[in-house]
Amino acid sequence: MRTYANLIRGDFESYIADVQDYFRCLDEERARAFVEAREVSEEYGRFVSAVE
Repeated sequence: MRTYANLIRGDFESYIADVQDYFRCLDEERARAFVEAREVSEEYGRFVSAVE
């Protein structure tokens, strides 16, 4: 087991770094989607106001 400890440790650290990158990507996309949804909602509100 000790023979492979550094290899296992390196794989684990790489896995954690990849998971963190994945969650960071999800957070960025979530923020982008909220901005887009707000913009679309505002445009829709202007449309509804214009046709009423």
